[in-house]
Amino acid sequence: MNTSEFQQYVKEYSKLKGFDTSTIEQRMLYLMTEVGELAKEVLNVSFAPEEEKSENLGFEMYDVVWNIFDLANKLGIDLDQAFKKKLEINEQRTW
Repeated sequence: MNTSEFQQYVKEYSKLKGFDTSTIEQRMLYLMTEVGELAKEVLNVSFAPEEEKSENLGFEMYDVVWNIFDLANKLGIDLDQAFKKKLEINEQRTW
């Protein structure tokens, strides 16, 4: 699934589940909650041996990305286009 397809999926799923009624402020708070959960999972796995890395880390990353895409939908931002434009900008930057 590419960026555009995932963004459309999030839009449709959000509407199906009633998540589309949240405000941009509420969605931002949900995003921050998920970032906090991701941070907690990173701390948990940072002390674990490599073979004990949790798949929950990937799940929390998904939740963060999902909320970003839902927020973009609420704001009318096409992330595929935003990514392409930002890549062009970054290619011209001196780091």
